[in-house]
Amino acid sequence: MRLNRLWLTVFTAIFACGALFSAPAFSASKDKEKQTKTTKVVVKTAKSPKKQKTVRVTVTRSAEPAVAARPSLATALGLRGQHDELSLKSSVVMVVNQDTKEVYFEKNPSVSLPIASITKLMTAMVVLDSKLPMDETIVINAEDVRSYGGSRLAGGTELTREEALLLALMSSENRAAYTLGRNYPGGVRSFVDAMNRKAKELGMEHSYFADPTGLLSENVATGEDLTRMLNAAYQYKMIREFSTWPDLTMVIAKRPQKFLNTNRLVRSGDMNIGLQKTGFINAAGKCLVMQARVNNTPLLLVFLDSVGTQSRFADAVRVRDWYERMPAGTQPIRRLM
Repeated sequence: MRLNRLWLTVFTAIFACGALFSAPAFSASKDKEKQTKTTKVVVKTAKSPKKQKTVRVTVTRSAEPAVAARPSLATALGLRGQHDELSLKSSVVMVVNQDTKEVYFEKNPSVSLPIASITKLMTAMVVLDSKLPMDETIVINAEDVRSYGGSRLAGGTELTREEALLLALMSSENRAAYTLGRNYPGGVRSFVDAMNRKAKELGMEHSYFADPTGLLSENVATGEDLTRMLNAAYQYKMIREFSTWPDLTMVIAKRPQKFLNTNRLVRSGDMNIGLQKTGFINAAGKCLVMQARVNNTPLLLVFLDSVGTQSRFADAVRVRDWYERMPAGTQPIRRLM
């Protein structure tokens, strides 16, 4: 029994000494573990912040200057901006009594200028003079597509000659006008020759036609010549009807509505219009020809190289108002020969 107590005492003493020596190590181990965890936290906290996004407040523009549209021929000749008694914005103006051929107002009447899509009136006359069947189907082919890229008539579109003429006059559709010339006997070249022969027959001595659409700036005429062409075109019933169609929703029932767009802004309710045609290319400026009845007098009106889209129509209204106020017995400037 005493021996057992002795071993128990010795064992307890050994255990106590071991605990005494192992406590610092254990404590150090715990501190090391704590330090490791703290370091990890510090590292995580010390992580560099994300780069802030910057807002761009300046605009970088190309150093190359914008290419301005080429000036019209009338501008190059110094005609644009010339003052007249009616303060018209068009460089060329003609106001002619259709019955008597008396000229009541003119501005640069003898200068040959590009006429843009007014050309299509001559195109229409040549088509109708040919007596080709108006119900014949013609097709927009690859040549038409290559010649005029911007068009609502896709390659392969089938339409009658009458429909093509309507689109050429009312919507100034270039592919329609070109395919009318291409389907003329002898093709486009023969068609253009016929256009120039017709011009000579009408006494258009200072005019020239190079294509059926008017997109070429080589299509030129004087204001005086255009009154002759306008008067001749007015004699064709189909041209009168197609250029002043009263209800656009009735046009070509089988064609998409997008084909019915037109830039004809002077409506019959504004003026008593018998025929009108607009045109524009850079070389020609904004153009308008019109047959209208004012004070019960049929007038031939020509406006070439107008400054803005609306100004040619505003010029027509100014002329109408001026003519309505004209005193009775006013003498004309001259008479067309």
